[in-house]
Amino acid sequence: MAKLTPRSEDYSKWYNELVIQTGMAENSKVRGCMVIKPYGYAIWEKMQAELDRMFKETGHQNAYFPLFVPKSLFEAEEKNAEGFAKECAVVTHYRLKNDPENKGKLIVDPEAKLEEELVVRPTSEAIIWSTYKNWIQSYRDLPILINQWANVVRWEMRTRLFLRTAEFLWQEGHTAHATKEEAMEEATKMLDVYTRFVENFMAIPVIQGAKTESERFAGAEETFCIEALMQDGKALQAGTSHFLGQNFAKAFDVKFTSNQGKLEYVWATSWGVSTRLIGALIMTHSDDSGLVLPPNLAPIQVVIVPIYKNKEQQNAIFECANKIVDGLQKEGISVKFDDDDKVKPGWKFNEYELKGVPLRIAIGPRDLENRQVELVRRDTLEKSYEKIEGLPMLIKSKLTEIQQNIFQRALDFRNQHITEVSTYEEFKEVLENKGGFVSAYWDGSAETEEKIKDDTKATIRCIPFEEVDLKNKTDFYSGQAAKYKVLFAKAY
Repeated sequence: MAKLTPRSEDYSKWYNELVIQTGMAENSKVRGCMVIKPYGYAIWEKMQAELDRMFKETGHQNAYFPLFVPKSLFEAEEKNAEGFAKECAVVTHYRLKNDPENKGKLIVDPEAKLEEELVVRPTSEAIIWSTYKNWIQSYRDLPILINQWANVVRWEMRTRLFLRTAEFLWQEGHTAHATKEEAMEEATKMLDVYTRFVENFMAIPVIQGAKTESERFAGAEETFCIEALMQDGKALQAGTSHFLGQNFAKAFDVKFTSNQGKLEYVWATSWGVSTRLIGALIMTHSDDSGLVLPPNLAPIQVVIVPIYKNKEQQNAIFECANKIVDGLQKEGISVKFDDDDKVKPGWKFNEYELKGVPLRIAIGPRDLENRQVELVRRDTLEKSYEKIEGLPMLIKSKLTEIQQNIFQRALDFRNQHITEVSTYEEFKEVLENKGGFVSAYWDGSAETEEKIKDDTKATIRCIPFEEVDLKNKTDFYSGQAAKYKVLFAKAY
C-alpha cells in the first residue's frame, strides 16, 4: 500500500492520491469525467438518502426532467443562457454511419442533423419552467415544490475528482410560488436545510450568507450560500439556494390567476448541492493516514478484525465476533466483520484507517480470555480495551462522541482562520501566510471587488447574515464608506 504524500508537502497531490487509493473515484476515458467507485458511491448514497428525507419532510416531491434542452428554450432566460454558454455541450446530430473510406470506422451522418440543436443540461431551469407553464393556471396550482436527482454537464477546462468535473451528480430543487414572500421564505428555508445537513450529518461547520451581484447564479435576483473552509485555508461553496424572482416566469410566460382574479407572473426558487460535497468532506476532516469519516456518513461505522493462529482460535473468535455483529446491527450500527484470510491483520488495520472507518475492533485469543476487545478510534487513533458485555451501547456512545469531536475540531480550525483586517497590506499578508476567511468592510462596488480579485485571486465568498454596525466604517481597499462586512477567501 503506497503512502500518501503529506498534506504539508503537496495538498493537491495528497487529495488526489487519497481519492484514488481509497477506491472512491478515478478518472475515466472521457476527458474531465470521473468514475465514482463503490466506496465513493456508498457515501453519496448516504448523503442522498438523508437529503431526500429532509426534502420530503419540508413538503417536496421528486420528479425527473429531460437531459436535453432545446437551444431556443435554453436561450429564453438571457442571463442564465449567457452565464452557462461557455460550459455547454451541444448535440447537433442524431446518427452515425459507416465511413466508406475506413472500414470499421464511424462518422457523423451529415443527413442526420437535428432541426434544433440540443443543449446537454448544465442546469434545468429552462426545461423545467417550460414544463411548469403547462402545470400552472391558477393560484390553486401553487406552490409547486419539486426536486430532481440528476446528472449535469458543464464543460470545465480544469478538472479535479469530485471538486470540479465535466459531468457530476446533484440534486436541484425548483419551486413555484404565488408571492415574492413565499419564494423568499422557500429560498432561506432550503439554505437552512443544507446547513443542518452539512453540519449535523457531514460534521462540517458552515457560514450562511448572500453572494454579491457578480457571484450570483446566472438568472437569480439573490443567491444565498453556505461556505466551508478546507484544511489548506481555501473556501469551498457547500450549497446554494437562489431566489429567482419572476425572471424565469417572464421568460417562459408562466402566469397564474390570483385569488383576486388578476393574472400574475409566478415567483421562483432553485437550489442544489452536488457530489462536490464529497470533496469537501475529504478536505475538511482527513489526515496524512487517510480518510476521516463522520459516523453519520460512513458506509462502514465499525469494522471487526480477527487475529488467530490456528483453527481452534479462529472458530472461537469468529463465534464471538458474529455475536458482536448481531448486537451492533440491532442498534442500527453499520458493521463489517472482515474474515478474509488472504491478508494479514496489519494490512487490514492500515486499509480501514485509510478508508476512514470510525471504529476498529480487534479480537485475539488473549482478548477472548479476558472477555474484552481492542477498540481504536479513527478520529484520534486512541486505543482502549473494552469489555464485550455492553459493547453495543458503548459503541453507539463512541460513535456519537466521534461525530461531535470531528465537528468541533473543524469548527475550531475554521474559527482560528477567520481574520479581521483593516488595511489592504494586512489583507494580502493574511492571504499569503495564514489563509482562511478574511473579514473586512466593503464599499459595495463591483469595481473594488474586481480589483481585489484580479490582484489577489481572492473573492468575496459571502455577505454573512449577521447584523453589523457600519457607522463610520470604511472599505479597507478604497477608503469609501462601507456598505457591508464580508468574508473574502481564495476558493475552490
